[in-house]
Amino acid sequence: MLIVRGISVSFPSAGGGLIHAADGVSLDVGAGEIVGLVGESGSGKTTVARAIAGLLAPRGGEILLDGEPLAERSRALRRAIQLVFQDPYASLNPRRTVRSVLRELLHVHGLAQGDAAERRCAELMALVGLPETALARRPAAFSGGQRQRIAIARAIAVEPRLIVADEPVSALDVSVGATILALFESLRSELGLGLLLISHNLAVVAAICDRVAVMYLGRVVESGPRAAVFEDPRHPYTRALLDAAPRLRPEAGRGERLRGEAPPVGARPSGCAFHDRCPRVADICRTEEPALLALGDGAGARAAACHFRDDPTAR
Repeated sequence: MLIVRGISVSFPSAGGGLIHAADGVSLDVGAGEIVGLVGESGSGKTTVARAIAGLLAPRGGEILLDGEPLAERSRALRRAIQLVFQDPYASLNPRRTVRSVLRELLHVHGLAQGDAAERRCAELMALVGLPETALARRPAAFSGGQRQRIAIARAIAVEPRLIVADEPVSALDVSVGATILALFESLRSELGLGLLLISHNLAVVAAICDRVAVMYLGRVVESGPRAAVFEDPRHPYTRALLDAAPRLRPEAGRGERLRGEAPPVGARPSGCAFHDRCPRVADICRTEEPALLALGDGAGARAAACHFRDDPTAR
């Protein structure tokens, strides 16, 4: 459904150059599929999300929806991809009732008016698990989880094909976040929506995603089916993220921790960008940048950007 091929997004720096927040990023999302995009803060996840949603213009590459380029989006194409933000309160107008927000969307996009719009608003509340009486209230009257449900209702009101959810549960309690994840799964099954889930929380990704892509300093360094990537990571950065994830019963010998912090996006090291933090760095890593290539062991639809992706002694 969604094909992203080699998109790059840059911002001007204070010194007059460019900061490459996303550099040659490629990923796919199928109809009814949930794909996780993970990485540390500053890795470029939100930049990619905003480019896909049309809030940022890539300087290179292409974004296709059902084979149609999104470079110049018609109103129908703008409807087709909707964004759910991290902070549900900041993304809702505090002065407007839920009803007025939803009815305006339905009117502007020519989807429903009058009694039909009112019925559609009630249907949207039912889809996200809120009572019809919520339509008459403003955002301040709701809890954080309820506000996120309203934000999701607003996103699906225009009948999109894909939702891009940028850290949708990071501001919520664990139990509330679990209900929001369950809601996404329900919408996927009921409406056939595709979902690109941006998150730094690997437990969230493990809970609902079908596939995962891992970003580091603006580039995808590993991608593939979620279970395969999590059980047999082929990039040392992916392994380090998994080793650093909190666990209820941490076992002995969890693996090596990351050294230091990621450099600023504008100070990308030569060769492999991860080499100065990698516990298995070799000379080739400092001079040659590895391409994101399919694995050579036939582990379907998997790729990693590491010189030792197929070396079992490196894992």
